Formats: sequence, C-alpha cells, structure tokens
Amino acid sequence: MRYITLVLILLSTTLMSAQKINWVTMDEALAAQKETPKKIMMDVYTTWCGPCKMLDKNTFSNPDVINYVNKNYYAVKFNAEGTESITHEGFTYTNPNYQEGRKGRNTTHFFADALKLQGYPSIVFFEDDGKLIQALPGYKTPRQLEIFLKMIATDDYHDVKTAKKWEAYQKNFKHKFKDGKSSK
Repeated sequence: MRYITLVLILLSTTLMSAQKINWVTMDEALAAQKETPKKIMMDVYTTWCGPCKMLDKNTFSNPDVINYVNKNYYAVKFNAEGTESITHEGFTYTNPNYQEGRKGRNTTHFFADALKLQGYPSIVFFEDDGKLIQALPGYKTPRQLEIFLKMIATDDYHDVKTAKKWEAYQKNFKHKFKDGKSSK
C-alpha cells in the first residue's frame, strides 16, 4: 500500500510539474541556444504590475500555452526592475541604480531600456541566435498570444511585413488554444 501511495505521489508531482512553463534566465537561454537552437520568448514584468500577474495567472498557466511554449521556445522571465545581470550580444546589462527595499516602482534595468519597451507586461521574442525579433506589449489571453507564438515559431513573421499581410494572416489563422486554465 505504501508503494502504491508513493507511486501516486510521484506521478501526480510529475504531472503537475509538466503543467508549468520551464522558465530560465536570459543567460541560461542564450547558453542553451548554442547547444540546441530554439527561439526565446521573454516575459518582461515588474512586481507592482497588475496585468503582469494576470498574465501569469490566466495565460502562462494555460495548458495549451504551456505545452506550446515548452516545446518551441526557451522561456525567460525577466523583472524589468530587478538586479539580474544579462550578457547579450557582447554587452552586460545591469540595474546599478536599483534601490533595495524600495516599495512600488524601482529603477528600470538597462536591458529593459535597450529593448525599448512601451510598458508592462511585454512579451519579447528573440531569434534562435539571440537576435531581437519584436516586443509585444500588454496583457494577452491564451488565444490572443497563440497567433504570435505560432507565427514566430514557424518563421511566418518573415512574410508579414505590411498591415495588409497582417490582416490576411489573422483572417486565415485557425485558433486551437482555449482561453482559461483547461484545454478541455
């Protein structure tokens, strides 16, 4: 009986961990790209940002999003006001003006500045060699995010260069993700 209980606990733990995005740091993702090239999807957030928390709760906990991101991207979670050091394209970005213990907004990390973000949350995509593709500002539901995840993972974005082509791409896109935490 103990053996069965142990197996059930291990199985449920494995299933639960499979239902999370495998977040890594930017430096870890860039290093992993050298071994196994894959694009990067970066969630840029701040601790005070309400829509950032909604993105975690509603979108990044969705099984369709989790499965697609884990399969096709290195997923990076980056605090735009944090202290993490990031080395990208030969330059090390830091946040030297960060104020420990400060409540609410803090100083912006130099990497967030370099990305020229328009607000938080922002989802930033990078090529499989680490080059910036595009930042996508604002909260997105799973279905809203799906088109961008798939367009970038499949390299379709190379052909979508005008508003007219973007409209056609959206019109022809077949959504498969469900909003909410269940893909049933």
